[in-house]
Amino acid sequence: MPTAEAAVIDREMIDCFNQIAQDPECRVVVFSGAGKVFSSGIDLMDVVGGLLRPEGDDTARISWKLRQIIVSGQDTFSAIEKCPKPVVAAVHGACVGEGVDLITACDIRLCTQDAWFQVKELDIGLAADVGTLQRLPKVIGSQSLVNELALTARKMYADEAKSCGLVSRMFPDKETLMAGALEIAVEIASRSPVAVQGTKINLLYARDHSVREGLEHAAMWNMSMLQTDDVMKSVQAILEKKSVKEVPFSDL
Repeated sequence: MPTAEAAVIDREMIDCFNQIAQDPECRVVVFSGAGKVFSSGIDLMDVVGGLLRPEGDDTARISWKLRQIIVSGQDTFSAIEKCPKPVVAAVHGACVGEGVDLITACDIRLCTQDAWFQVKELDIGLAADVGTLQRLPKVIGSQSLVNELALTARKMYADEAKSCGLVSRMFPDKETLMAGALEIAVEIASRSPVAVQGTKINLLYARDHSVREGLEHAAMWNMSMLQTDDVMKSVQAILEKKSVKEVPFSDL
């Protein structure tokens, strides 16, 4: 089984974003790394102690245990995506393995000039299974580039990450990165939370469905959400040539 520490981290991440989803005072999240790098990837001791030595009396039971471990990891990063509050990833230095899983589940990705990204799972003898192979093709839009990164485990540096769309903006250093991330967060948080959360939910739905299905979902969504007072408040501010950021929207 995986280490107790890894299991706790999985549970804490899920609990954290579930709480954020329900917290009316939280309107946007900035996700950054506190150490010298954003993420150094999976703890190899988890691989040796957990994935390579699962408990079970036979193949079926061992396989079932492995599936539980994998699904737990998937749920950890999917919690970020499922959270209706927008999540901004601010990446500095290395973003390896599970770091890529994490940022591809975020809504906006920023990085420093010294940042680099690596789909590292191939180098430790496994196929990435908690989000990168599923989300990265939809993030950068080039199946060939995704295949190259996943099948060679090469590093992608910041300039290439920006040019291919993995990140939308690049900053000179961590200080300016965090300032930029917080500026974006403030811009988002100042808008109607009904509009912001509805936008995220509909963007994710559109990503995974046809245009027709996406339009139908948007119509069903706005048939109720357009009845908010936030629309009138926003329109009035624009007509009065005021900034929408000055409108006191209620929490959601």
